[in-house]
Amino acid sequence: MTALTGLSRRERQIMDILYQRGKASVTEVREAMDDAPGYSAVRTLMRVLEEKGHVKHKAEGLKYVYLPTVAQEKAKRSAVKHLLDTFFKGSPEQIVAALLDVSSTKLTREELDRMSEMIEKAKKEDK
Repeated sequence: MTALTGLSRRERQIMDILYQRGKASVTEVREAMDDAPGYSAVRTLMRVLEEKGHVKHKAEGLKYVYLPTVAQEKAKRSAVKHLLDTFFKGSPEQIVAALLDVSSTKLTREELDRMSEMIEKAKKEDK
């Protein structure tokens, strides 16, 4: 199974919808898309995602429903690793600094405390 990197904007949009819903038919995916292409185009994108190994389908009544083949948590870790390697030279410190810079006005005291606790836990596990 490959990471969710290298997907087109529309393919990522479809994967986001499938992760949010757990499973969906082509019609349901199309209805959830902003500025959706035609039904045939969405069906083709779903087939391409299946060929790439990102989704699988199963019959439910008279329609196919599509499901992600990789758990969302695993996909999330893969995407973060790709982001870290691509934009931050593999440095967790740089990615955290960027996150704090971007969202400094949005983080609550509770969120900052939880992040601090995660850092302290990581320090203890490193010993």
